[in-house]
Amino acid sequence: MIDTNRTGPDAGRYLFMPFEPSNLAGPNTASGALRVDLQTGTATTIVPVGTQNWQRGDASRWAPWGGWITGEENWSPSSVAVEATGRLFEVTNPTTATEGTGNLVQRNNVIPRVSHEGLAFDSQKSFYFIDENSSGSFYKFVSANPNASSGDDYFAAGTTYALKVGAGNNASAAGAFTWEALDPFNTNGRSAADNVGATAYNRPEDMEVKTLGNGDEAIMFTATGTHDVWTVNLTQNTINQFVSRDTIDIATGVAVGSALASPDNLAIDADGNIYIVEDQPTPSADIWLAKDTDNDGVAEYVQRWAAMQVTGAEPTGLFFDPYQPNVAYVNIQHPDSLNDRLVQITAAVPEPETYAMMLAGLGLIGAFARRRRG
Repeated sequence: MIDTNRTGPDAGRYLFMPFEPSNLAGPNTASGALRVDLQTGTATTIVPVGTQNWQRGDASRWAPWGGWITGEENWSPSSVAVEATGRLFEVTNPTTATEGTGNLVQRNNVIPRVSHEGLAFDSQKSFYFIDENSSGSFYKFVSANPNASSGDDYFAAGTTYALKVGAGNNASAAGAFTWEALDPFNTNGRSAADNVGATAYNRPEDMEVKTLGNGDEAIMFTATGTHDVWTVNLTQNTINQFVSRDTIDIATGVAVGSALASPDNLAIDADGNIYIVEDQPTPSADIWLAKDTDNDGVAEYVQRWAAMQVTGAEPTGLFFDPYQPNVAYVNIQHPDSLNDRLVQITAAVPEPETYAMMLAGLGLIGAFARRRRG
């Protein structure tokens, strides 16, 4: 995934993303982190591959105090190597680190271990994350010091909650929900959520925060296993499907059906439109634009926005530059050529319709570490 530095004098200058190699030299291969300087056009590996045996780096989110947050996608609580999985990390010097000098700090003193992917902060600076599992939960951490000036202070104390619809112990449920406080002494976030009857979603992954038309704050998140996207209304404490296979495909006028498969990454543009990136190889890897015309948290239709045409590859980490609304970036991972790329997409006019294009043949601005799946 990709995020930019959203605070400080150079806000918007850099892109930050982890390497997520896997199945190259064993079950998992150690990760690192990359910073791309959009001003100079240079890329710097701020966290070297293998630092602290970091595994399967995926998440990317800028923190309100100026750190960069990431985590490990794999979480194997039954593994003998459990200490190397399910961790949340912060790079505390993301903009100033030189090659290999990023200060990688683990943040699990109050955050339980889960399979990390999507991360987000709301307007109250509460921190949200998921457990990317077939029965994964949706979590909120409320810091005792939400206005902290460092990650040390923010993650020093607080309470972690899991979302529970109705009476709980259910799956892929919509409706009113409550936040259930987790046992602070249980470092296994999955079992802690199960113990309070948290609602399960099938492989929840990425998330984005947006404001609905009535002013409510919401978080959209993907559920890869059920091929849908959910809206968590933080103001009303309700959750509903944002997009599903029943959503109309504007190209056909009927339900999108199986054409929408394995939604993974989400992105949000300057107008608040949500984009859905499929976790599929070519030729099935599409990026969909979801149109919520009345902005109530339920999309009226979807339309294909881009299609992957690079042999063997899939798109990931779509990111719309909040400082340049006609510019977007997307990572192209594990093509047959083994040369991953960061692609810049530029439109003359920032309306979503002007972006419709194939990803093949666009300008490449950086080569990344390879990632192969088994």
